[in-house]
Amino acid sequence: MHELSIAESIVDIIGDSLARNGGGRVRSVKVRIGELSGVVPESVDFCFKAITAGTSLDGSTLEIEKTHIVALCDDCGKESSVEGLVFRCPKCGGANIKVISGNELQVVEIELDE
Repeated sequence: MHELSIAESIVDIIGDSLARNGGGRVRSVKVRIGELSGVVPESVDFCFKAITAGTSLDGSTLEIEKTHIVALCDDCGKESSVEGLVFRCPKCGGANIKVISGNELQVVEIELDE
């Protein structure tokens, strides 16, 4: 299960950020996970809760923002959402598109208690 290693990496990122910025108690962590990332958001959340139980991160929440696939068509210049895994421009039907969103896997925000 690679979601466990992803959750561990999130915890590492939190620890590094706290060390650089003077520490604090983490209230929540916001991550962005794209449809094309190959990551199951619910599994990351489960793993995060499991590995933070009994630690200084126990009780912090993992907020997951799921991003959809968005592509830019080189033929018509339009940006549009891609439904399913059919990589054709829904505007002109062209196949000359570039994915510009949907493969993200990022820690976006760490919220601390006041």
